[in-house]
Amino acid sequence: MLIAGLAKNSCVDYPGKLACVVFCPGCNMDCFYCHNRDIIGPPEQAPQRLSTAEVMAFLEKRKNQLEAVVVSGGEPTLQKDLFPFLEQVKSMGYLVKLDSNGRSPQQIQEIYVRGLVDYFAIDYKAPLARYTEICGPGADGAAALKTIRLLKMARAPFEVRTTVIPQLAEADLLQMANELPPLPRYVLNPYRVPPHYKEADRERILAKPYTKAEIAAMAEKMREWQPNMVATQ
Repeated sequence: MLIAGLAKNSCVDYPGKLACVVFCPGCNMDCFYCHNRDIIGPPEQAPQRLSTAEVMAFLEKRKNQLEAVVVSGGEPTLQKDLFPFLEQVKSMGYLVKLDSNGRSPQQIQEIYVRGLVDYFAIDYKAPLARYTEICGPGADGAAALKTIRLLKMARAPFEVRTTVIPQLAEADLLQMANELPPLPRYVLNPYRVPPHYKEADRERILAKPYTKAEIAAMAEKMREWQPNMVATQ
């Protein structure tokens, strides 16, 4: 499997667990505010920064310290060897969390049915009507919504995440809360200027972000549809 990077310790990426984060290159969307723009080009064109063997050797050494492995990206479901990678990590006794944009609902469903992932985090980035505007021509909000509904129907452990970019108005967030089924956990994350971005997006990138208080106030209003709202700090 192609692996673009490894964060060796994280207390925030898997709820309540000490984890490491494996980053996979490539993405089938092009969100203008992406924080990992350096790895979201086509996976086959990405440099292999770490081998699977190196990651597995690290996980073997850290068995008694780490509790979980988070597989993130980019978009992990683009990886041809994702299933055997997940199987190998699970066989070592780790909990596994998968971060995904939800673009591949059938694949996410199969991963869950096969018991390869213990917790999912699915991004819901914009109201359906604005998905391609914000996430690029390859975006598919309907697919993300289908993925979320499948996980909900299966009673899988999961959360949905939205980065509150300056271009999302309160009305957009309320619309998103209404579009989604009631969720076990819905997380609003603050926007931070990414380290790399397209020069054509500079004006959007440097727009004034919402304050933590403003995000918390919007989360409170969203609770009418989503009672399990969380606004991260």
